[in-house]
Amino acid sequence: MKIQQVLKTSLACALAAWLLPVLAQAGAKDQTPEQYIAKWKEVAVRKMKEHGIPASITMAQGLLESRNGNSILAVNGNNHFGIKCTPDWTGGSIFYDDDKKNECFRKYRSADQSFEDHSKFLQRPRYANLFDLKPTDYKGWAHGLKRAGYATDPHYPQKLINLIERYQLDNLDRGVDVSYASKDATPGKATSAKPVRHPNRNDDNVVTIGNARPVELFDGRIKFVRARKGETVRDIAEEIQQMPGLVAGWNDMAKSGTLEEGQVVYIQPKRNKSKDQESCIAEKGETLWGISQRYGVKLKKLAKYNGIGIADPVQAGQKVWLRKPR
Repeated sequence: MKIQQVLKTSLACALAAWLLPVLAQAGAKDQTPEQYIAKWKEVAVRKMKEHGIPASITMAQGLLESRNGNSILAVNGNNHFGIKCTPDWTGGSIFYDDDKKNECFRKYRSADQSFEDHSKFLQRPRYANLFDLKPTDYKGWAHGLKRAGYATDPHYPQKLINLIERYQLDNLDRGVDVSYASKDATPGKATSAKPVRHPNRNDDNVVTIGNARPVELFDGRIKFVRARKGETVRDIAEEIQQMPGLVAGWNDMAKSGTLEEGQVVYIQPKRNKSKDQESCIAEKGETLWGISQRYGVKLKKLAKYNGIGIADPVQAGQKVWLRKPR
């Protein structure tokens, strides 16, 4: 009698241990794309820096393959990219009907491990040509993945591209954060896929990052923000999740430098030459660095075009070349 009671108790405990997570998952609301992006964008950016795969591609593949983190493979196997077992795979496995019935997929201890394995998986020889592309060429990566046999779906490249452009994930490749405005203030509600527009502007080239900071476009090409009172280069670098040294380099400044309120801070590299102007006239008290920031041209290039040092003074009324003189 006691043995039967023990067996019944053990069976009940085992059944509860299996059933409770299933019931909890069934009662949980599906994660939205915006929530998925907010949760994993930092990991995607980190893997981009470590392995050279555009963060936009990683995020789009994760969104698509895992259904925003809601798929059975993602929930039960932490597999966010649909990577199947291969002969060299020594980790865990989970079985799921895909192209064939009961196929073997890789199972991970954590989702972070899935992101790392995805990066290493794309370093196989058949994907080598992708790394010859520009890091911002997400369209080239999307089509290249299909050609290399990553997916059998003929529409796979366009699905990735649509996700990247809908959620502006290509900003991550350029060191710019992405965030989305809530449709209302009610906690737990879905969020809008459109970046927040700055309330005081009608310019469609202005979006926001982080704590509602406007991101503007200089000359329609180069993203920049304006410093707030008391901010440093490090403050802005932290907000856009970028290394201070990179932000400082893009602005020809020291990474420990302080900023004046309203000062332009580029959050991607300046250009080698002005898009439309050959030259400008220096204003009173202006420096070559100030001209570099005003026209979005790299300081070293300006110095070279004008045959002077980067710290040499310029005179009021002096003609300053913004591209190589003819």
